[in-house]
Amino acid sequence: MNTINTFSSNSIATRKVSFTSDGIKIAGNLYLPAMMDAAPRPAIVVSHPGTGVKEQTAGLYARLLAERGFITLAFDAAYQGESEGFPRGLENPSQRVEDIKSAVSFLSTLPEVDAGKTGMLGICASGGYGIMAAATDHRIKAVATVSGVDVGRMFRNGADGRQSPDVIQQMLDLAARDRRAVAAGKEEGSFPLFPETEEQAKAQGRYAYEGWKYYCTSQGQHPRSAKTFTWSSVEHIAGFDAFRFVDMIAPRPLLIIAGSEADTLWMAQEAFSLAKEPKALFIVEGASHTDLYHQQEAVIPAVDELEHFFNTKL
Repeated sequence: MNTINTFSSNSIATRKVSFTSDGIKIAGNLYLPAMMDAAPRPAIVVSHPGTGVKEQTAGLYARLLAERGFITLAFDAAYQGESEGFPRGLENPSQRVEDIKSAVSFLSTLPEVDAGKTGMLGICASGGYGIMAAATDHRIKAVATVSGVDVGRMFRNGADGRQSPDVIQQMLDLAARDRRAVAAGKEEGSFPLFPETEEQAKAQGRYAYEGWKYYCTSQGQHPRSAKTFTWSSVEHIAGFDAFRFVDMIAPRPLLIIAGSEADTLWMAQEAFSLAKEPKALFIVEGASHTDLYHQQEAVIPAVDELEHFFNTKL
């Protein structure tokens, strides 16, 4: 497969923007079609994977969808990337859901945007966050996920659903130990998100290896993407269930896109089974979880499907 790494710069305009989410300043990139008419347009919030930043796959999808006529917003989650918030590297599902809702609020203030036609696209962990946000925010009129996962299930059960229950229990033990250390005056600790070497990544299977290549090599790495999470993140994540209220999205439409070879496909299938109509599951044949981040043969079919979905549902 071929990595998509170039864009048509004269077909869109990019604007750096910021907004607040629960009092935290969030940094974003707004993408607008170059040929804008006077009428407000549909807009799409694009939210990045748990370890990503707006310049990576979220920015890729935001750019490609803007080239097809949508106004799109990719942003960094609170505590990560260029956004504010301390401690750095905190992954808090509740805050991530609030970030998405705040992004919707920001778009609604723009004169170029038709606030009644706002969609949500969540990638990887943000697929779950987007589902949770849309379940209770009726301003989101259509929801789509790409390689979407529930980060709670990911930590509890592993990417492939086969992880021993002992793993999350051990992580929670370490999180509790870190809480005691912080109470005693020490700085909050963190843990690495990726293997140290290529050999270690390969030994952990395809999902880990492809994630390591994307985030830790020239294939997709970015200096601001998260390489560690705080131990307090584990407590927030362990009790999170992104799909608990997926049925509440209906009668608004839901599109779930996943790769046929993705270790995480089971989560896409579970979310789809729990959702109510109208819903659609689009499988990109031959694609892995991470292929849908950047590989042309996987991304373009996904964007084609997203374009059709948002054009017909917004």
